[in-house]
This record gives sequence, structure tokens and C-alpha cells, in this order.
Amino acid sequence: MRRLLLIVTGMALALQPVLAQRKKNVDSASAVITYGFSSNGKAIPGNELQLMIDHHRAHIVPGGNKQKEQQFLDLQEQATLQVLSLPNGEVYTLKKNFSEYTTPELLPDTATILGYVCKKAKLFIRSNTIEVWYTNDLPLKGTPNLTLAPGLGLVLKTVRNGNSETVAKKITWRKITDAELAWPSNTGALVNDAAYTRQVIDSRYTTLPVFNQEQISWGNNTPNPSGGQLNQTYHFAGGTVILKKVSLPAVKKGETLFAELTQYSNGDAYDRTGSVFMIPADKATSFLDGLQKGVGALPLFTAKNGRQYQGMVATDNYLPALEVLRFFTPFGVRQFNNQVKIAGYNWADSVIYKQDITELHGRLQGDVWLGVYIGNYDKGGHKVSLSLKYYPGDPEDENRPAANWIYPVFNTTNLMEMAGQEYATLFDKDSLKVTVTIPEGVKNIQLRFLTTGHGGWGGGDEFNPKQNEIFVDGKRVYHFIPWRTDCATYRLSNPASGNFGNGLSSSDLSRSNWCPGTLTSPVFISLPDITPGQHTIQVAIPQGKPEGSSQSFWNVSGTLIGEKK
Repeated sequence: MRRLLLIVTGMALALQPVLAQRKKNVDSASAVITYGFSSNGKAIPGNELQLMIDHHRAHIVPGGNKQKEQQFLDLQEQATLQVLSLPNGEVYTLKKNFSEYTTPELLPDTATILGYVCKKAKLFIRSNTIEVWYTNDLPLKGTPNLTLAPGLGLVLKTVRNGNSETVAKKITWRKITDAELAWPSNTGALVNDAAYTRQVIDSRYTTLPVFNQEQISWGNNTPNPSGGQLNQTYHFAGGTVILKKVSLPAVKKGETLFAELTQYSNGDAYDRTGSVFMIPADKATSFLDGLQKGVGALPLFTAKNGRQYQGMVATDNYLPALEVLRFFTPFGVRQFNNQVKIAGYNWADSVIYKQDITELHGRLQGDVWLGVYIGNYDKGGHKVSLSLKYYPGDPEDENRPAANWIYPVFNTTNLMEMAGQEYATLFDKDSLKVTVTIPEGVKNIQLRFLTTGHGGWGGGDEFNPKQNEIFVDGKRVYHFIPWRTDCATYRLSNPASGNFGNGLSSSDLSRSNWCPGTLTSPVFISLPDITPGQHTIQVAIPQGKPEGSSQSFWNVSGTLIGEKK
């Protein structure tokens, strides 16, 4: 018995330095809490987060600490700090009191995590139910997520909607260095929540401006810079086409590319066809020759109706303009907002057209000519801004197949309308036929097809559904009726639209695949049977007959895209 007592006493004496050291470290209130993540019960590897706590200050450090944004807790001031440092040297800070966050509901449940008794709280944030488990048994406070119960205690676990968990894996008691705490010495501009959120979102991707508030109008005779200079705006076709040579970055694996165009009226009240396009320079002749020298410099397509159409189809020595976006201006947005007032109608200030164009990314790199066309005969016309937005991909996106063979085949939109280029009336007695040669090594080929019907009277093709058929080597591979019935959705972008006796507005009417104030999305047609070699692509549409001086026509563009070894 005495021997046993001596052993127990010895063990107790041996443990005293350890317990004293742990008590000393705990009292210092300096520790690193490491968190892991899981989804539906499965751990997410390589995505740990650390919470560095040094007395009344804490720093949340995501895995790798690669974020431009840094997040801190000031427990003495009961406030959070979010600090965003941009590559251009600008710094923005959002400071929020703990009281500004969602107040948690305290519940009686308890659980033990890492040996510490934790209490439970629940929050409801944007229709999400979040459980928070926190302990008050330690002289530490902090949370791995600023929005989840800052100041309540030390949060060791959160559960979002019952299936997404953040849980503490270990607590390391040690001194936190100044470099680890990284408390901000420069807080830059103090901004509100809305301004800060905008800065954070914008910092996550790259924006490349192309045009800014450029006027597209008729008859202003704007002089052009000499030669083909980079980053200079050129005006063609009486001012209804603007063009710029820009240097675009190389394609990055997994990256997503968007084009964004903002447009408003600067005098023109009508709905007009618009197009954002790129001019390929692969061949001896390009669409740039037509803009610079006149439509006579473009190759001709002679249809069965006896008319000749300039620059609309690919030849051995020419590629048509590659259409990036097809858009339609609304009736007089902004310019006519104050001239047409209707109670309860809050007119839009402008229209933003934004579309994922990642499938064209392989063509949109290096020095390229980008242009915007809006057909109009108004001296004020329209104003547009165009930018390209590059969004980084996630690691799994890097293995996503990417189109690196992009070949524009036809484009019947008469971009040089105001310089004499023919309207695409060829479908009245003919189909559009183009012969192309597919090079060796190209696979997974698709046709990116855009189509809209026009003819602005009751019997015109704008207002009558017409079937479009696509043939390859005489075999029909796709057919559909392009038709939009949702045009009334965009009424508030169309202040100058006419109003009819039955209560409808002109902008409400259904149309052949377009509405005033909207984009027309492309259709992607898979061509699994197309092989390297020569093939004929054909588009057939039952175009309506002319009525008096009015005629129907169809603007169609087609680009072959595929993967080349």
C-alpha cells in the first residue's frame, strides 16, 4: 500500500510541470486552432483553415493564405475587420461591430469537442440553417467565419444545412508571432458593406476594357487614326461600326471568359440589330479590307435570286467576321426616359448584355480586332461600353476539354449595312451553302449557330415563326423554330416603344428569336459524323415574300468549334 502511494505520489509530482506548463499556456490566451471541412460526411482534403488568436486579437487564415482579403477579430473593440489589398496598391477596409451580425438563437444542447464542453447556437442566414458549437471553458474567443457568432465564445464547429461541416481538429498552444497575426498597419479607405463587397467580387477576376462610352451613330464623319494602331478606336460605315485592335491574354486552363456590353440610347429611339464581332486575319482577305476599302473588296456569294451578297461566307482566301454577341437595342432607353412617363413604370438606365463566350477563347488571344455594330441612321445614335471578363477556374476545371480550333463559316448580318452591304434576303429562292475543309486531328466538332428573323410588318419574318434547318453533306442534322415569347419581360427597358389600342406595347410582341433589349443565345449543334476533309454546310429557311417595299431577311452566323490535337 505504501509502495502504491509512493508511485501515485511520484506520478502526480511528475505531472505537475506539464499541468503547470499547460495552465501557463492557457492563461496566455495564445493559440492556433486548425479547422477541417467535410461535406455529406466526407472530409475535404487539403483545405484546412487556421484561426490565430493572440489575447484579444485574432486572424483567420484560409488554407495557403492566398487570398487578397484578410479577416480579423478585435475582441476588445467587439468588431471584425476585413481588409482587401489590391495589386494596384489600393486598400479597402470594412469594419463591423459584432452587434451588426445575425443574432444567434441559444439552445440547451451540449457536445464535447477536443475535450471541451461546447454549447449550441443556431442562426438563419439567407435561408440557410447554421448550427454553431462554441465553448466558454477557455480564455479564447473566435470563429472560423466572421458572420457566425463572433464574440460568443470559441467556435469549434459549424454545420450548414445539416451537411457541410467546419470542425476544429486541434488546438496548438503557443505564442503567435507578429507575422502570423499580420495585424493591418494600413487600413486604407474605410468603406461600407456594399462598397466592400463590390471590391471583393471584382478582385476575384480580371476585367479587360475594350470600349468605354463610345458613340455608334450615323454621319458624324469621325476621323480615324492612321494605320492599325493598338488601343485606338476606329469608326467605319458612317460611324455605325466601331473597331479596335487590342492585345488579349493567352488562354489559361479552366478559365471562363465572358463578354459584357452596356448600351443606351444617345438619340436613336428604335430597336436595332447589334453585333459584337472579331475579325479573323488567317486568310489573304479579311472583313477589315471591306471596312477600310469598301464592300467591293469582299468576296461575293451569288444566290439563285440573282443578287450578290458581300463577305458573308468563308472561301479559300477569306473568313467572315466571327460573331461574339448578337444583341438588340431597346426602344430609346435612357435618352427617352423623361420624355415618356407612365405611372409605376421605372425605366431602366441602360441595358447590360453579358454572355459566357468561353468556347471562343482560343480565337480571342493575342492581337485581335474587336468591333461593335449597331444599325441606325441617327446622328446621336447609341453609346456602348464593352469589356472582357476572365474568371479563374477551380482545379477540377483545368481538365475540362477546351475548343482550340475555331473556324467562322458564315455570317449574314450585314455589319456594313450603312456602307452598302446587302441584307440577307438570299433565303427566298436559295439556301446558304458553304464548303469547308476540316483539318486532320480535329475532333468533337460543333456548330455554334446564331439566327434571327427580320421583316418588320405583320407578314414579315420578324413576327412569324419559321423553321430553320441545318444540313451537312445533304443530311439534315438539326432543325428548330427560333422564337421568343418573353419579350414583354423587358418592357421597362423600352420607354419609346409604341403602345397599341389593345394595351400591348410593340416591345411586348413575340419575335423570331429576339426581343428589344436582349441577347440572342447561340445554339450548339453537335456534328459527331463530320470527319477531316471537305464538307458542305447548308442552312435552309422558308423566307417570306416581299410586301411592297418591305422585305424579310435572316441574320445567321455559324462557327465551327472543335478540339485539335
